Amino acid sequence: MSGIRSLLRQPFFSQPRALTGGGILLTLLLLGLLAPVITRYDPTSLEFGAFMPLSGAHPLGTTAIGQDIFAQLLYGARLTLLVGAVAGLIATTLSVALGLSAAYFGGWIDEAINALINVFLVLPGLPLVIIASAFLRGGGVWPVIIVISFTGWAWGARVLRSQAMALRERDFVQAAVASGEGAGRVVFMEILPNMLGLIAANFFGAALYAVLSEAGLSFIGVGDVSLVTWGTMLYWAQAKGALLQGAWWWVAAPGLGIALLGTAFAFLNFSIDQLGNPRLARGRATLPARVQRPPSTPIDPQDSAAQPLLAVRDLDVGYASAGGVVRAVRQVSLDVAPGEFLGLAGESGCGKSTLAFAVTRLLAPPGAVLGGSVQLMGQDLLALSGEALRQVRWRDFSVVFQASMNVLNPVLKVREQVYDAMQAHGVTDPKRLDARARELFGLVGVREQYLDAYPHQLSGGMKQRVVIATALALEPRLIVMDEPTTALDVVVQRQILQEIAQIRTRLGIAVVFITHDLSLLVEMSDRVAIMYAGQVVEQAPAHQLYAHPKHPYTQQLMNAFPPMTGPR
Repeated sequence: MSGIRSLLRQPFFSQPRALTGGGILLTLLLLGLLAPVITRYDPTSLEFGAFMPLSGAHPLGTTAIGQDIFAQLLYGARLTLLVGAVAGLIATTLSVALGLSAAYFGGWIDEAINALINVFLVLPGLPLVIIASAFLRGGGVWPVIIVISFTGWAWGARVLRSQAMALRERDFVQAAVASGEGAGRVVFMEILPNMLGLIAANFFGAALYAVLSEAGLSFIGVGDVSLVTWGTMLYWAQAKGALLQGAWWWVAAPGLGIALLGTAFAFLNFSIDQLGNPRLARGRATLPARVQRPPSTPIDPQDSAAQPLLAVRDLDVGYASAGGVVRAVRQVSLDVAPGEFLGLAGESGCGKSTLAFAVTRLLAPPGAVLGGSVQLMGQDLLALSGEALRQVRWRDFSVVFQASMNVLNPVLKVREQVYDAMQAHGVTDPKRLDARARELFGLVGVREQYLDAYPHQLSGGMKQRVVIATALALEPRLIVMDEPTTALDVVVQRQILQEIAQIRTRLGIAVVFITHDLSLLVEMSDRVAIMYAGQVVEQAPAHQLYAHPKHPYTQQLMNAFPPMTGPR
């Protein structure tokens, strides 16, 4: 629940819009609740004359049958607000539950819910409400609430389903799934906070729709006109010819109340949208970055044990298509020794990322491992159950994705996201979490105060360092880095690569580093593997590959960089 609490702790009512909307709504609510205190008249009493003018005794005059309009306005606010709040809550609950279920679970669940949504969307809303209300006429306010609720949820469910489907594919959600978080935590901690503004808009829209529907039903005489609501006030005003009698305030008072309620909902919705999207907040300055490089203690990979840390044997990976299976990785065999820096290079589309995702069991359909084995410290990763795999991820190996700064959840503070992997593996003590997070930030050269920042307050290089720090949280034996510096400028790339090299030698962590930049790998790696058309065509120590490339493709890659001197 840390993500939700973080959002709720924000200074919501320090925003002018929130103050305005909250003030209007609170005023209307208090007018309804304190009606017996504010006025001594019964709203249904017939003790006064017809169409009495505005006066101190009757601030809004009287109706055609001698009822006090001001008393009706105050008491009518009760049922009007009740209809809006309850119907809006029911409709929003249905929209959120069905929309998120369809988006997250997919398959036949999505098809069934989507069909139900479409049925309700194609049915004409107002006629359906009128017909349903006519059958339940005279039953009080609750039949009206139920009818409006169960006819007004479909549009919100469609919108929420679309947004949730987009968020389901975002990198930070995929990272949460990969780190072992359950479906409930992913939905409530990762997806819902990012939809806070949309859910609020859905609630306020549904609540206002309910108020207007009740007013419309009452105005045409379909609702229960024996009740005192702002809608029934409008019905009796038009039925008794209030405008013809010059009693325009009988119509204006409830109309103004409904307009003010809609204004309050709009202001509150704007404020919640800003609360749910910290990027919209003004006045938050980004602190300057300062790199702090820790001292390094080099480790010689030649001193590591003969047994490989990671052993990939004859791995075949393909993607199902209409024309058959397309093989993206073909008979790949690789070894990574403890503490070794293995570089994997090749052109776009050669299968580098597919290989990395297959090895780490993150390959999504229609991709599938067709054959081969992957063993980490003697354990077959391809044979692990889902629960066993979640225990291994982030503890024994971790992954830094391409453009991984997008992995960070934009509405949660950095601290909570650094904690996630540790909490998923049983580290729950706040002091241990805080101490480890500070230690990790020291390793990657980020100042500790950024733990309490939002991702948008960090530069691209700092976000990348945060993701690397998260990958190091449980001190895994192996880190797979899939082009982690591609989206960064060359200066920041160099800084981060230096940090990675120092962390690797200091902690003895093995690294598989995937990139297009062969010259970079020659400088950074102990050993380099070259991929072409889904196959590893050459493997050699970095210095040997640079001096004597054997495969024609490797030779072409080495010659792809123009010399800095000599003729053009």
